[in-house]
Amino acid sequence: MKNKNIVAYGVIGIIVVIVTAYVVFIRPPNNNISNNNVISSSNNPNLQSTAQLIANSRAAALEQYQKLFCGLNSIPHSTNYITEYKLPATCEMPLGILVDDQLAKIWYVSTKQGTLGSYDLATHKFDKELTIPVWNVRNIPTDNSQVWSVREDKSGNIWFTDEKQNAIWRYSKSVGGFELYKVPEMSKVFGTTYPVSIDFDSKGNVYFVGIRMPVLWFGNTTQMKNGTSNGINKIPIPTDGFKGISPDLISTGSIAVDNKRNVVWISMLSFPSKGEILRYNITSKTFDTFNMPSGLNSPVGVAIDENGNPWVTDHATSLFFMLNASNGKTTTYTTSRVSPQIYGVSDVNSIPQGAYSLPYWIEKGSAGSDGSLWFNEHEGNKIAKFEPSNNTLYEYWIPTQDRLWGNCPPNSQTCGIANALQFSRGQNGQTWFTEWSENKIGSLTATNYRQLPFSVSVYPQELTIKRGQAVEIKVNVSATTTTRLSQNHSNSTVEMVASGTFTPGGDLGNSTGIFSQGSFSLPDAHAIKQVSFIFTSATNLKPGEYVLMLGAQNNEVAMLKAVKMHVIS
Repeated sequence: MKNKNIVAYGVIGIIVVIVTAYVVFIRPPNNNISNNNVISSSNNPNLQSTAQLIANSRAAALEQYQKLFCGLNSIPHSTNYITEYKLPATCEMPLGILVDDQLAKIWYVSTKQGTLGSYDLATHKFDKELTIPVWNVRNIPTDNSQVWSVREDKSGNIWFTDEKQNAIWRYSKSVGGFELYKVPEMSKVFGTTYPVSIDFDSKGNVYFVGIRMPVLWFGNTTQMKNGTSNGINKIPIPTDGFKGISPDLISTGSIAVDNKRNVVWISMLSFPSKGEILRYNITSKTFDTFNMPSGLNSPVGVAIDENGNPWVTDHATSLFFMLNASNGKTTTYTTSRVSPQIYGVSDVNSIPQGAYSLPYWIEKGSAGSDGSLWFNEHEGNKIAKFEPSNNTLYEYWIPTQDRLWGNCPPNSQTCGIANALQFSRGQNGQTWFTEWSENKIGSLTATNYRQLPFSVSVYPQELTIKRGQAVEIKVNVSATTTTRLSQNHSNSTVEMVASGTFTPGGDLGNSTGIFSQGSFSLPDAHAIKQVSFIFTSATNLKPGEYVLMLGAQNNEVAMLKAVKMHVIS
C-alpha cells in the first residue's frame, strides 16, 4: 500500500507527512513589508522566474492534495448491503460521524471545510451544512483538522473533537449554536493534545483524551464556559510501563466509560512496539494497568460488553481481542485475510508481506441486541460484526477502491481502499461510516445485513492439538432462503476462507491449512455443501491458545466461525 505504515499510524496524525511538504508553498505572503523595500519582479527576470516557480509549486501541491484527499472523481457505489452517498460540498474530508436516532439524522463533520453536516433519513436528502465558527484550516488549501469522535449526550447535544484548535465542541440542536471548550494544556512538541475520543458519565459530564498527551480530561459540564478551559480538569495517566520510550512516541488511543461500574477504560500505545489498557476508577481515583501480550502492541478502539470486559482493536495488525477485566487475560481473534483485490492481485498467495486489515474503532451493538461488537477494517475495506455468543464474524465489503491509496500493478482492474476511517451505530440497527478521502459517507442497512445468501457451521468448535499434528475440521456451508442475493452468478459463487491468530496478519504462519474444495456454487436455496479443512500445526509452533477462523465469502459478504485451538508440546 502507499505508505501504509503512515496510514496505519493514522491515529497519531494520518496526514502529517503530506501536509508538512505543502505548508511551505501555501504560506500566505507577508503583507507587512514596506513598499520602499519592495523590488518589482516585473523588472527583474530572476525574481520573476523565482515567483513563477513558487506559484507552480503551490499549484502542484494543491493538485496533489486534492487528488489524494478530495475524492474529486469518486462516485457512489452500492452492493446488496452497502450504499454510498456523495457529500453536497467539494473536498469535505468527512471523518467523525453520528447516528441520531431521535431526529432520524446522520451527523458528520467536514475536517476540511469546518462544517457540521446532516443527512435526513426521512427525506433521504442532505440538510444545509452548519458552519463551525472557528476553523482556521478552512483558509489553508492543503490542511484540515481531524475530528475522530462525534458523540451525543443524554440531552441530545452533539459533541466532537478538534485537532487543530486543541479543543472539543458542543452543538446544541435545540438552540442551534456551537460552543468551544479549550484543552487547558497543549503538547510543546506537536502544538496540540490532539483530542481524539469523547464519552460521558451518568451525570452527563464529559471525559476525553488526546493522542499527544497521556492525560484523561474531565469536564464538569455545569462549569464549562464557551471559549475557555473552565471546568476542565486534568487526570494524569501513568506511563511507567513505557519506560525507555520517548514520551513523544507514547499515544492515547481512545476511551470508553462504563457507567454501570463507574470506571473509564483507556487504550495506550507506542506504535507499533507496546500497548497497554488502563482502567480508571472514578470513585477511588486510581488506575489499574493491563500490559498487553506480545503482538497486541497498538490498541486503539475500546468498547465495553455487558460483563464489563473491554473489547479492543489492534490497529497495526488484523487482530481484535477481549480483555477479561477480572484476571487480565486476553482472548484474541482475527479478521479474514486482506483481500487480494486491495493489492490488485489475483490470489492470497500474491498478497505482500505485512498486509493487515487494521481494525480501527469498535462499538457495542444496540441495546437488547445479541451482544455483538462492530468495527471498521481500515485496510481490509470492510465493516465487520462479531458475535461473541456464537463466535461468528461477519464482514461487509465496501465497494469503493481508490487506486491512489494502494500500490497498484499497472494492469490491475481493482486496487486500493476507501479510507473508511470512522463509523457509528444506531439503536435502529443502522451502521453509517465515512470515507475520508472519497468525499462520501456510506451505510449498512439494518434489514440487509441479516440477509446472507449462505450460513456457515464448523465442527469441532474447540480442539487440542500437538505441534506437527494434522486435524480435520468440517465446514458446512448452507444456502439460505435469501434467493434475491443469489440471483447474480458472482454472488452465488462461494469461496472458502481461513485465517488465524498465529501471525499478526491472520495467515497461518508455518502451519498449513487446505480446504478439500476452494470454491463452488450454491445455485439452490436449499443446497448444503460440506468441506473439509485439514490443518497441520507447525512443528515449531509455540504452545498456547490460538483461534482459527473458517468460513465462506462471496464478493460482498463473508461469514467466519471461530475454532479455539489449544496447542501442546
